[in-house]
Amino acid sequence: MKTILFDLDGTLANTIPLIVASYQHAFRQVRGEEIDDTRARAWIGRPLLAALLEEDPERGHDLDRTYREWNLANTSRLIERYDGVPEMLTTLSAAGARMHVVTSKRRDTAQLAITAVGIEGLIEVAGALEDTTAHKPDPEPLLTAARRIGVDPVTAIYVGDATVDVLAAKAAGMGSIAVTWGAGERAALEAAGPDAIVDTVDELTSYLLDLVAGGSADA
Repeated sequence: MKTILFDLDGTLANTIPLIVASYQHAFRQVRGEEIDDTRARAWIGRPLLAALLEEDPERGHDLDRTYREWNLANTSRLIERYDGVPEMLTTLSAAGARMHVVTSKRRDTAQLAITAVGIEGLIEVAGALEDTTAHKPDPEPLLTAARRIGVDPVTAIYVGDATVDVLAAKAAGMGSIAVTWGAGERAALEAAGPDAIVDTVDELTSYLLDLVAGGSADA
């Protein structure tokens, strides 16, 4: 298994503080409401506008616009790197892995995040928000990305930090790895039934190297 698809937020880039602060700013400005971190983190991994329209059908578009403006203006200030991620991608590439990002972000903001954490040139976006009308946990983003890069979904694996990532991978017929350093809670990730759960970037690197070398995706 040599094709590895990665989620971006909370998996390759620590955008969690930025996302939470962006939600809090939008709700404060548009609704005069303070939302706590737990509530904001629950929306991570879903398409932004859909989550906001579900929360507030009348003002969802205003929330979306306010969120995006503030998020863009504060990306370079608040985004954080996960130690070891550039090294992991370099190691996997040298081992022969094909690697791409499939994210619920728009392509331009995904590329901005990739550049901000220093992994530009190491990985490219194969699937972004604008590429499909259905989104995780629906498998369509993963299936569309697989078609775009010309691989059979059953030969790929998806790595993410949220239950929607695991569910989308399973529905697409892909292997799934859940990481615990992002937005997802371990108990919820376990309940989603990934092939493996890893706690560190080093552990993920070792697991993926085994897959690239021809090992099994089973936990």
